[in-house]
Amino acid sequence: VGTIDMAVWDAVAKISSKPLFQLLAERYGGGQPNRRVFVYAAGGYYYPGKGLEKLKDEMRKYLDLGYSVVKQKIGGATLEEDRKRIEAVLSILGPGQRLAVDANGRFDLKTALEYGEALSQYNLFWYEEAGDPLDFALQSELGKHYAGPMATGENLFSMQDARNLIRYGGLRRDRDWLQFDCALSYGLVEYLRTLDMLREHGWSQARCIPHGGHQMSLNIAAGLGLGGNESYP
Repeated sequence: VGTIDMAVWDAVAKISSKPLFQLLAERYGGGQPNRRVFVYAAGGYYYPGKGLEKLKDEMRKYLDLGYSVVKQKIGGATLEEDRKRIEAVLSILGPGQRLAVDANGRFDLKTALEYGEALSQYNLFWYEEAGDPLDFALQSELGKHYAGPMATGENLFSMQDARNLIRYGGLRRDRDWLQFDCALSYGLVEYLRTLDMLREHGWSQARCIPHGGHQMSLNIAAGLGLGGNESYP
């Protein structure tokens, strides 16, 4: 459904002879789109034979492209191995450059807390999707122990799912990030419903940085004033 919806909006913008971000700003935003949108580079996957030096080489490529925030995976190795991987990337970051980490929902509460304790020393941009996306109790408990920014929501598909995260996930409006993906969330119409719900709960859409790295999310981010967008260089 989300894929069809994206195609329809692409056609609507072409028929209107306007960039999609401009069309969205006029219809659903403040009229003026953001011409500059924050994007971060997602990478840092596990591959056979990919040691610390290859990981650093990968991240250097992203930084050389101009990204100020890079993201790597965690949870596919032991905590001690992941700490070495994190510290390797941190060692190449310069002023104003940050690292985010992503567990892809694989931790139970005990492991999420163990990682949270270890990650607390690193001043990360965020700690993403520690547990199962529907385990709001885990997310809430983690927030009581991990003071740094967290991010989640990419695997929640409806406004109702997103609302339950906001109600029960213990997320903090001043530091945490929401990653709802319009392509996975039945398209723009459902995403607009989600944004309305967030405003009702006191959240700014500037706390939304959609997952997925696709052009629909980028146009929504520009047109509706979201906090940014994922990017896959």
